[in-house]
Amino acid sequence: MAGTNSTAICYDASLQQCSSSISCSHESMAAFRKAMGGALWRVNTLVLVDAILAGVIVGIGAYAQRYRHHPFTRFIYLGATTLLLPITSYVVSTISTNSNDYISSYESATLAASCRGGFHYFTAVSWAFLVQITMINTSVIVAVDDREGRNRGPPVQLLVQGLWTLYLGVSAMGPITANIWPFYLELMLFAIICAKIVLKYYAFEKARRSLAFGRSPRLVSGYMEQPQVRRQPAEPWVGENVPPPPPPPPLLVMGEDGIHVENQPRGYAGFVNNGNGLVTLDMVWQQGNERADLCLSFALFKLLRCRFARYENANVTSMWTLNFFWRRFLLLSREGNHDTRRVFRVIADELSFIQDYYFSSLPVSYSKSWLPILSVSISLLSITYCILATVFIVRGLVSNWKSKYNHQLRCHFWCNDRHLISNRQDKNFGFFVFDDIPLFLLLALVVIAEFKYIASYICSNWTKVSLICYNKDMPICSIMTACKNLLLQCKWGLMKHWDEKLGQSSILVLHPRTTLLVPLRRLLGLPDLDRSVKMPEAVKVSIIDALRRSSRDGHRFSNGVRFPRLSRAGGMFPRAFSSNGTSETILTWHIATSILEMRHQCRHGQGGQGSSTFDLNCRITATHLSRYCAYLMAWSPDLLPDDDEWSRSLYETVKKDAKRALAGHAAQGSLAPMAKFEQVAQLLLIVDSKYEVLKNGVRLGKQLVVVEGEERAWVVLAEFWSEMILYIAPSDNIRGHLKAIARGGELITLLWAMLTHAGIVSRRGDAGGGAAAGEGTGSVR
Repeated sequence: MAGTNSTAICYDASLQQCSSSISCSHESMAAFRKAMGGALWRVNTLVLVDAILAGVIVGIGAYAQRYRHHPFTRFIYLGATTLLLPITSYVVSTISTNSNDYISSYESATLAASCRGGFHYFTAVSWAFLVQITMINTSVIVAVDDREGRNRGPPVQLLVQGLWTLYLGVSAMGPITANIWPFYLELMLFAIICAKIVLKYYAFEKARRSLAFGRSPRLVSGYMEQPQVRRQPAEPWVGENVPPPPPPPPLLVMGEDGIHVENQPRGYAGFVNNGNGLVTLDMVWQQGNERADLCLSFALFKLLRCRFARYENANVTSMWTLNFFWRRFLLLSREGNHDTRRVFRVIADELSFIQDYYFSSLPVSYSKSWLPILSVSISLLSITYCILATVFIVRGLVSNWKSKYNHQLRCHFWCNDRHLISNRQDKNFGFFVFDDIPLFLLLALVVIAEFKYIASYICSNWTKVSLICYNKDMPICSIMTACKNLLLQCKWGLMKHWDEKLGQSSILVLHPRTTLLVPLRRLLGLPDLDRSVKMPEAVKVSIIDALRRSSRDGHRFSNGVRFPRLSRAGGMFPRAFSSNGTSETILTWHIATSILEMRHQCRHGQGGQGSSTFDLNCRITATHLSRYCAYLMAWSPDLLPDDDEWSRSLYETVKKDAKRALAGHAAQGSLAPMAKFEQVAQLLLIVDSKYEVLKNGVRLGKQLVVVEGEERAWVVLAEFWSEMILYIAPSDNIRGHLKAIARGGELITLLWAMLTHAGIVSRRGDAGGGAAAGEGTGSVR
């Protein structure tokens, strides 16, 4: 951070004549102040950039983990992590012990200065260390089977970055004996980084070799072929005479490392329990619904990992498991009561295990029972450091405010004029807020992030499953029981992976939004999204009812064509079921649903006065699933049966045609509501469009009202959309669903996992569906 002519000053008072009357010229002082002040402002600009980058890394890494998998957020996070250390290196290098000396000559006078950064270098180095700690906490560590993908080990590059940061700090502070306390503080941060990386590396190696983690799919696949797991319960059931659900199958929950296995051509076989704590589902099923369901979610998570690893037989070979899942969760009981929330909660918890396993470092810490405790202890040490460092810095600011901490750079300078040297003078540059305020904010942010990291262990479902399975039969004291129950009841909103939100998009928008988000979305190339809403209970009930109807009727799911009992309009208007693919069918029925919704609002208003609860639920189901399928076409067309590029192009083209048609609808308030509706319908029928989807959808909507009546039309639409979402859910696009899980989950992914465990792994007409996959709803008895 020196001026234009920078060199070292060597001064020996015994060899010079000094005079107190010598003073620096105004020109020399002005040049000195301009050079040093300008250089410091450039550094402070980078300091602010560095602080912003640190905040971005800590914020995204610790509090927005699911959004890290969106391309735009991932780009910001990657850019911040890439730029942080180079900028820190530059900032530290400008305030090191020998980089701030200044010398300049003006006529016969010379001004020479030696400047030190004081506390400035410590803040820059501390930022880098603190951010690296957070990056270690939020890094992704995955121990998987070779058929699942590639293992991802601990971030060893962060250890290298820590070594480099430590070198920067030591080289900038000068002799350690003169600055011992900053050296100790930096060394403590570096020790925390090393401890975290070593611990995660140990956990990764243990998990990679463990039968319960890295080698789990191969083990579970072989285990599910064992006779004691495949056997079907002896008591059959037919039609409505449904006997009590079968007992839970002995699915693997925890303790697989206590099994002795042999490697066979088709995987592991020869299972022998060594009595070292193997826990199966039937052993914990009597511990209450919530605990049993959580263990079931964990067992199903292991089965779903088999599908990610392409061990397909693990999900379809056990008739016991299929019968248990259908009759315990999906089918009506004798009294006709059912709890749809339970099955959705079980699958949502299963997907939360999947998201944790593939997109965080949390699961590998459970490869040994003491690793979570040690990891939490290191985080507590990190929090303690941040608190003590804050107290230490505040005390230093209070006790040595003017002499050391109210500036960023202190310069000692002399002036030489005709062999006479002035007395030493002092000059301070910069303001402390550029260093201290961002450091305090980052310390507070890291403390909060560490508390969140600790809470992720305490409130994690992984911890709950471990507590349920650990010493389940061993009596323990009342205090330990109370602590265990408290941890099992611990819930935290930030730990919830799937927020039960449905994306909602629509082709027909009469009043487009004019907020600033609209041009921003267009600038970023993001697709259309009207809003995101909480999934109503009526939608869950309708989907499960459709699944039950399919099982009772012995039908496989279709794309809506099988509606002889639902809709006479479907038979009278065959164009409602496009031969060009499922995407056209979805858009046709989406437009029909939107037409009926507009008609209903014009006749009854937004509240739907006079509607029964059943009619209201049908309307809610139809409108929400219709907009959700349109949202899938815009955002995730790869999860639909048709080619994703074609589906997205079809949606965008029809959207533009509808927008062009609706641009001419009357805005006057003089028209009656039904007259406005007829005007909109007529504009859609006469618009010049590339596809017939718009016109077919309008005709279908009007036909449904004419043939079925409005109330019956909503029933038809609700049943159509419930079956359509179940039709499009099964697929072989495993990677597409894994990406959706990484983003936080989608309803279609939850249904995909649910149908997988029900034995339905492909759509009608898909190649390679297999007998078990194709006949899941009809053959599971």
